[in-house]
Amino acid sequence: MNRDNDKGKILLRRTMIVAVGAFVLLLMLIFRLYYLQVYQGDKYKVLADENRISSRVMVPPRGSVYDRNGVVLATNEQNFQALIIAEQTPDLEETLNGFKKIIPLSNDEENKIKRDIYNNKKFVPVKIKDNLTWEEVSSLLLNAPYLPGVFINEGLNRTYPQGDYTAHFLGYVGAVSEEDAKNDPLLMVPGFKVGKSGLEKTYEQDLRGQAGDIKLEVNAYGRVMKEIERDKGIPGEDLHLTIDSRLQKFAQDAFGTESGAAVVLDVHSGEILAFVSVPSFDPNLFTTGISHKDWNALLENERHPLTNKAVSGQYSPGSTFKIVVALAALEAGIIDENTVFDCTGSMPLGNHVFHCWRHWGHGKQNVVEALKNSCDIFFYEVALQLGIEKIAAMARMLGMGHKTGITLDNERDGLIPDSAWKIERYGEKWQQGESVIAGIGQGYVLSTPLQLAVMISRVVNGGYGITPSFMKLSLKEKGKIKKLPISRKNINIVKKGMFEVVNNKKGTAAGAAFDLDGVKMGGKTGTTQVRRITMEERESGVMKDEDLPWRLRNHALFVGYAPQNNPHYAVAVVVEHGSSGSGVAAPIASKILQEALRLNI
Repeated sequence: MNRDNDKGKILLRRTMIVAVGAFVLLLMLIFRLYYLQVYQGDKYKVLADENRISSRVMVPPRGSVYDRNGVVLATNEQNFQALIIAEQTPDLEETLNGFKKIIPLSNDEENKIKRDIYNNKKFVPVKIKDNLTWEEVSSLLLNAPYLPGVFINEGLNRTYPQGDYTAHFLGYVGAVSEEDAKNDPLLMVPGFKVGKSGLEKTYEQDLRGQAGDIKLEVNAYGRVMKEIERDKGIPGEDLHLTIDSRLQKFAQDAFGTESGAAVVLDVHSGEILAFVSVPSFDPNLFTTGISHKDWNALLENERHPLTNKAVSGQYSPGSTFKIVVALAALEAGIIDENTVFDCTGSMPLGNHVFHCWRHWGHGKQNVVEALKNSCDIFFYEVALQLGIEKIAAMARMLGMGHKTGITLDNERDGLIPDSAWKIERYGEKWQQGESVIAGIGQGYVLSTPLQLAVMISRVVNGGYGITPSFMKLSLKEKGKIKKLPISRKNINIVKKGMFEVVNNKKGTAAGAAFDLDGVKMGGKTGTTQVRRITMEERESGVMKDEDLPWRLRNHALFVGYAPQNNPHYAVAVVVEHGSSGSGVAAPIASKILQEALRLNI
């Protein structure tokens, strides 16, 4: 009996222990649930949402670019991309193999996908393929359960409707590089493009806009179930340029197969109406990734289509520089309109003889006649009396020898030498013979086509210091254009000489003259050597340009303006290895000015 009582007590005690233990466990469970749901509720709600909600960056549309008349120069078109998120893909190889059964991938493409995944964080989407057709998109969506981590993104591709006509000033967009990468979430979006050159690069921040965000509900496989929230971000700003696409196309076509550059300016505002560098290239090739074949073709072309010759090309200005020298001499009082020098075809200086392009000479020449005939001897004499410092000062005042400030990062300075430059560069004193050569725009003197357009504009507008711009100026900005300290009387003398260059039957550009209901042009030709002619060759006979290889032929230049009485347009044309300023560059410039007048921009 006592034994049974003992057993009962033991059983009761054990039951109590189990009950107490169960009660304690229940309390712990209740406390834990309370802790998780109340104290940690927000945290786990976020974690649950992160598993349920997929957040993706929304790329805002890049700003479009228009010409002065509203013609589209750069815009966007719809582009479907297939992207993959590595952390949502249990087996990358299996997923890619499944993808390839639907859309083929080359070995290079597959290797690039793997490299991008390796180089990025696992949650960052990586592009598999873009520019998908609707049929390809449909097939991928249908097979989504078998392609974990793969999703379709609707993006935008940059497109340039005018093709190669706008490449050198608009530039193009390309993939984000390490140098470009910043904290902007847009730069981490697969396939996102940024401006790589031209105005696309200059105005990148304005054109890019600000990223948006889209929240999607996904299932356990990562498949999108529904859209929860969408923030479109802020679209990029549009650009409205001063370019006239009609004149731009005409000016580029006027070069035919020639290589070179042309710039047309409004002489009163500095607005750029046409900006040509030929040969050009199609910027659309860079939007989706240029092929090795196309890239090598551009690199190997001896006429350098990738070089923006209008601002990166540096050329001896040749006889177009005589405008600068003539104005400097008139301003310095070295000459006046009636001062005469006798051109016999050569001029000795020390132990060297300098020759005029017309070997038998031009006879007695004043400044107007010397400009009309492009007489070298006249300008040799003037340059000797002026000295390089006064020549350089006038050239710089007219916009040469330094960047113009245009919004293109590949602009070069050109070169206007002086005594200080010679000492710094070579450790030698400036020589008189170097002034002689500089007097006809050769030797050390270098200029870009844009600088030549600025120079002729500042002369023919009455001496106002316009600055070239792709953006229209407000009335307030136009009012701030300063008058340069140059006499209008002396400007008119130079303009008289430039008018004779074209409109006198003996002028060097007489073949390019036109008369549109009484409207004519003025200008100045230039032809510059790209090779040194030895004394032996002069004695035996200088080879004709057409008998030389293309790269050894002279450059051809022309600067001009119209109308002659009240100039509105200025043009600078450089034809690389074009042989003759009067025979090649002047006719191109004449056609361009006539078109500008017809369009009445």
